[in-house]
Amino acid sequence: MMNVAKKKLFICITKSEPWGGAQKYVFDIATNTPRDQFDTTVVLGGNGDLKKRLENAGVKIFSLNNSQRDINIIKEFLLFFELLKLFTKEKPDIVHLNSSKISGLGALAGRIVGIKKIIFTAHGWAFNEERNYLSKILIKILHIITILLCHRTISVSEIIKNQIGRPFNKNIVVIKNGLKGTKLLSKSSARKNLSIKILQKNPNSFVTLSKNPTWIGTISELHRNKGLNYAIEAISKIKSNVVFIIVGEGEKRKELEELAVRLGVSNKVFLIGCVDLASTYLKAFDIVTLSSITEALPYMLLEAGYASLPIVASNVGGIPEIIENNKTGILIPSKNSEEIKNSVEYLIKKPEKARFLGGTLKKKILRDFTQKMMLEKTFALYKNVV
Repeated sequence: MMNVAKKKLFICITKSEPWGGAQKYVFDIATNTPRDQFDTTVVLGGNGDLKKRLENAGVKIFSLNNSQRDINIIKEFLLFFELLKLFTKEKPDIVHLNSSKISGLGALAGRIVGIKKIIFTAHGWAFNEERNYLSKILIKILHIITILLCHRTISVSEIIKNQIGRPFNKNIVVIKNGLKGTKLLSKSSARKNLSIKILQKNPNSFVTLSKNPTWIGTISELHRNKGLNYAIEAISKIKSNVVFIIVGEGEKRKELEELAVRLGVSNKVFLIGCVDLASTYLKAFDIVTLSSITEALPYMLLEAGYASLPIVASNVGGIPEIIENNKTGILIPSKNSEEIKNSVEYLIKKPEKARFLGGTLKKKILRDFTQKMMLEKTFALYKNVV
C-alpha cells in the first residue's frame, strides 16, 4: 500500500500569552493532529505559557520576532514580511490562523505565496469591544477582508458567525470549542491549595477565610472586556459571608485592586494571579461568575460546567449557547453589578437550585461540547477545504 505524504500544517497565533481561550484552542489542535497525516508547526509570538506547553509536548515551534498584541504600524509591516518570508521558504500546505492581527496579515501573505488552504478561526470580533463607532466600522471591514482572503473561516459560536452578516458569512462554518475532561482536585484539596496562595498575597486574609465563607470565583484575564469591576462592585453589596477569588493576570490588576480598596472589600476580594492548571482548582468555588462585556465561546464556562458548578454569566456573545437561563445557569445583562449581586445571593439561599444548575450544565457539556467533536470537525476541514 502506497504511503500518503504528510501535509505540512502551520498553526499561527499572535501571542503565546496569556493562557486564554485562543491559546488553549491552538494547544489542543496542535497536540492532537494525527502525526501520520500532518507535519505540524505552531507559529507564534512571545515566550508565554503556550510556547512552554508546546515545547513540553514535543510540538515544533517557530517564534516570530515582531508579533505583539498592541498596534504598531512598523511592527505590522515587519510581521507581514516575516510571515511572507516564512511561507515562501517552508511552503506549508495548510495555514490555520488564530487571533485578529496575525490572521489578516497571514491570510494576505498566504495568498501572495499561493498557499492552497488558508483557514481562519474567529475567536471573537474586535468590533464587539468598547470602541468608538468609526473604529468599529474599520475593524469590521478588516475582519471581512480577512474572511475573503481565507478559503474557509471557522466560527466558535453561532452568534459570531451571524454578527459578521451576509453575504460574508456564507463561507463560515461553526465548530464550537470542545473540552476534554480533566482531573479535578477535591473541594478540600483545592481550597487548601488556593488558601495558601491567597495568604501569600494577603497575609491578613486568614481571619476572613477562617469564617467559612461562600467562595465565589472566576478564572479570567484581568482585561476590560471581562467586566471584573462589575463583579467586584456586586461583592461589595452582598451582606452575607463571601469571598471572591479571581484567578488570572492582566493589565487591569492595579485598577481592580484599587477598586476593591475603595469599596472596602479588599479583605474579601483576592486577585491571586496565574495558577498553573487553574481549571483543576474549580471545585474550590461554590459559585462561578463570568461578568464579561464581550465573549465568543469561553472555555472557562465549559470547564466550570464540567466541574458541575452553578454559574452566573453575562448574556453576551456565545455564552447563551452554553448557559440556558435557569436551566444550566443564570444569565444576566452585562455591566450590571446589581444583577450579579441578586443572582449570587439567590444561589446562596437556594443550594438545591445551585446543584441542579451545575448538574444539568455538566450533562450539556458532556453531550455538546467535547474536544473529540471539535477536533474531528477541524481535521475534516483540513482535508476537505477547497
